[in-house]
Amino acid sequence: MANTTRRRAVGQVSGESIVIEAAWMYYHDGLNQSDIAALLQVSRATVVNYLQEARERGYIRISLKPDVFTSHQLAQDLRDRFNLQAAYVLPAGFNAPEESLMRVARGAAEWLPSLLTGGDRLGVAWGRTVYEVAKAVEQTKIKDISVTQLVGSMATPYGFTAEICSAHMAQNLGAECINLHAPAVLSDPGLAARLRAEPIIHAQIEALSHCNKAIFAAGSCAPDSHIVSSGVASIADLDWYVKHGATGVLCGRFINAAGQMIRGELDGRMIGVELDKLLGLDMGLLVSDGADKVLPMLSAIAGGYVTHIVTSSETARLMLDSAG
Repeated sequence: MANTTRRRAVGQVSGESIVIEAAWMYYHDGLNQSDIAALLQVSRATVVNYLQEARERGYIRISLKPDVFTSHQLAQDLRDRFNLQAAYVLPAGFNAPEESLMRVARGAAEWLPSLLTGGDRLGVAWGRTVYEVAKAVEQTKIKDISVTQLVGSMATPYGFTAEICSAHMAQNLGAECINLHAPAVLSDPGLAARLRAEPIIHAQIEALSHCNKAIFAAGSCAPDSHIVSSGVASIADLDWYVKHGATGVLCGRFINAAGQMIRGELDGRMIGVELDKLLGLDMGLLVSDGADKVLPMLSAIAGGYVTHIVTSSETARLMLDSAG
C-alpha cells in the first residue's frame, strides 16, 4: 500500500521536480533504476535521462576521497621514485586518450582545493588540460587567495586562452584574479622588452614572483603540439629548440631532459613567467596525461618544478618504466 501511495504521489510530479525526485531516490534512497521507473511510472530509459539531466544541471556532486587516488601502490611508487610530495593517479579509461585526459583533469579539479589554503598565491598556466581543470573546479571560497595568469594571451581558436583559464580558476575558487594583459609572444624582441617595461605589465609580471603555488601541464615537442598550434612557436622555432636538446615545453618555455630552460630567439619575444620563478614553490602541480607527455613530464620533474602530479595509471606506468 505504501509503495502504491508513493507511486501515485510521484506520478503527479513533473518537470524539474521529477528530475530531483529521481536523483534523490537513486543517490540517497539507494533504489535502482528499475525500482525508480516503477515508482515514477516511466520507462527505465527515462530514469537514465533524468539522472543524466540532474548531472548536467549540476544537481549532483559526486566525488571520491583524495586518498583513494594518492595512497594506492602506483601513486606511492610514482611519489617515491620521483621524490614528490604526493601523486594522484586515476584509472585511464577505456576510450583513451580523450576520456583519460578528462578523467585526469577532473581528478586534478577535485584535488586542487584541498591543496590550497588562505593566503596562497596560485599561478595558473594555460592549454587544454589546464582549461579543463579550471572549468571543472567546484565553486568554493578560500579566504585571501589570488590567481595569477602565468603566460600572456594568444588569439587561438580553441576557447581556452590563458586569461580564460585563470579567470575560470579564480571564479570557482572565489579568488582575486591577476591577469597578464599582454600577448604571449610578439614579432619583435625590442617591442616585447618595451611592453614588459610598461608599468601595468611590469606590475603584473612582478606579481608572478609572489606565487607560492602553481598549476601547469607539460607540452610535447611534436609538430602538432599546443605550442605550435596555438601560434606561440613556429615550426622553424620548434626545429631550432629540438636541435638544441628540447624535450618538452613548460609554460611556453622549452626545456631539455634535465629540465633546464633552453634560451633562444623566441624567449626574447615572449611575455610570461620565467621558469626560475617556478622553482622552490610550496606546490608545483603538474597535470598531464598520454604517452607523448611522458618525456616532457619527466623533464619537468628533473628540473625541480614539480612537487605534486596528477596523471592516469597508464601514463604513470610509462613514466616509471622510462625512468628505469
